[in-house]
Amino acid sequence: QVQLVESGGGLVLAGGSLRLSCAVSGQIFSKDFVGWFRQAPGKNREFVVGVRLGSGATWYSDSAKGRFTIARDNAKNAVNLQMSSLRPEDTAIYYCAIASADNGLEYPETYAYWGQGTQVTVSS
Repeated sequence: QVQLVESGGGLVLAGGSLRLSCAVSGQIFSKDFVGWFRQAPGKNREFVVGVRLGSGATWYSDSAKGRFTIARDNAKNAVNLQMSSLRPEDTAIYYCAIASADNGLEYPETYAYWGQGTQVTVSS
C-alpha cells in the first residue's frame, strides 16, 4: 500500500507562483515514478510532470516546460512542484500519483495510487 497526500494549493493571481507538495509513504521503490496530473471542470485528467524516484529522471508536458519544476525531497519522502508564471488556464485540481511502469506514464490508468487532490485557482 502507498499513500499520497497533496498540499499547497490555493488562489493566486495570473503571473504568480505556487508550490505544491506530495508526501509519499508506504511501500515505495526506487523504480517508482511519481506524476502530477490536473483536472479542470469538464475536462479529462491530464499529465503535467513526473519524476523517477531513484534516478531523478524527469518528464515535462509541453504545458509545464519552462514554467513548472519538479523536485524530489528525499529527506521528507516528498515530491514538490514549483509552478511559476501561472495562467488562468492552469486552474484545476492537481493530483499526484505513483506508478511502477516504464511506459504509458502520461495515462492516468497507468497509476496505481492517487492522492486526494489540491485545488489551484489562478485569477486574471
